[in-house]
Amino acid sequence: MYSILKKISIVKQASVEKSAFSNDEIGCSAEIKFTCCNCGDENAAEITPYESGFPIFQIYNEDKVLSKNELIKNGLVTETMKSMLHFGELTVNNLPTLYFGTDCQSCDSKYICIFSYGEKQPGLTLLTISGVWKYEEVE
Repeated sequence: MYSILKKISIVKQASVEKSAFSNDEIGCSAEIKFTCCNCGDENAAEITPYESGFPIFQIYNEDKVLSKNELIKNGLVTETMKSMLHFGELTVNNLPTLYFGTDCQSCDSKYICIFSYGEKQPGLTLLTISGVWKYEEVE
């Protein structure tokens, strides 16, 4: 897991085995599995609440990595409801939204995973994977 600091372009969305986890399914961590768009191998990443990921703001701040429009157009995030703006301008399910970069274990293709984690309502904690996308660095 790493943060992405260089400008990127989204290539293709990878197939994710399971994208929604709640309460006991999350436990200490949740494992997401995705299939590489390049070689077809299955990859896994473990998300640990309050430890994994980096704020999505880092991606669209000053358009350093991706612009807000690119994030929305490619379906990575949506605009946050006005009453939930304290979580940021762009979120997944109007909950705190994070991301991380990861590489295919077989062919080293680069991927970005976007997810949200938080209490949707009292007693209901959700971890939602918006998706995993193959990306390329832009010069």
